[in-house]
Amino acid sequence: MILKRMIQTLVLVVVILMISAFVYKDVAGTVQPDPRPVPRGFAVVELFTSEGCSSCPPADQLIGTIGEQYKDEPVYLLAYHVDYWDEQGWKDKFSKPQYSQRQQQYSSILRSSIYTPQLIVNGKTEMVGSDRPAVEHAIQTALAGSINTSIDLSVKLSPNKADVTYKATGTDLQQDLLISLIEKKAHSYVKRGENKGLNLVHWQIVHQQKQMPLTNASDGVISFKLPENFDINNWELIGMVQHTQSGEIISARKLSFN
Repeated sequence: MILKRMIQTLVLVVVILMISAFVYKDVAGTVQPDPRPVPRGFAVVELFTSEGCSSCPPADQLIGTIGEQYKDEPVYLLAYHVDYWDEQGWKDKFSKPQYSQRQQQYSSILRSSIYTPQLIVNGKTEMVGSDRPAVEHAIQTALAGSINTSIDLSVKLSPNKADVTYKATGTDLQQDLLISLIEKKAHSYVKRGENKGLNLVHWQIVHQQKQMPLTNASDGVISFKLPENFDINNWELIGMVQHTQSGEIISARKLSFN
């Protein structure tokens, strides 16, 4: 009887040791997550739109959705209202020839058509601005594959203007700095044209964009005249460095007024 109990005890000990060895092996073999943050790139999303285009409101809405979805990510949104729709029955109050010219430059570089709504990510990838799966794929690709180099911005406000101090390092003679004054959200009632009778909502409207060539370690100050409806909570600045030949955006940064 004593021998039988000793054998049972020995078997139990062996089983416990085997289980312990297995658990230890499993724990020891587990790959612990790397506590270091994964490097993130950036995505500059440029939409070419117009109040005169019936296909544009869904793209405008998508910009608002992306802004909320990626509010904590380095995603920079700019909506340019082009002027070539202004002769089609309704003049877009946000439109400027400058933005149509920017779209034409992209057309030459990317060998793409000119249409609205057109969306371009990091100056390299173009797509229909209302195609949400394509837009999100392009943003995720940019966030995973780009490297945001140094660009520093600061702003000083006075009653009628904003003075933006900038410094961009690691640049060359084929890069330009563009700084945009942006209204985050605005409404507009359209009385004529394809969107007649609609109350449109716009996000990230580019009101002014200033461009200057860069040299190595270039810095300076750019001034913006502030509109009458300026509100520090509804306006922001976006700066970006762009290669003049390839159109690729090298770096970007957003600057809030508040």
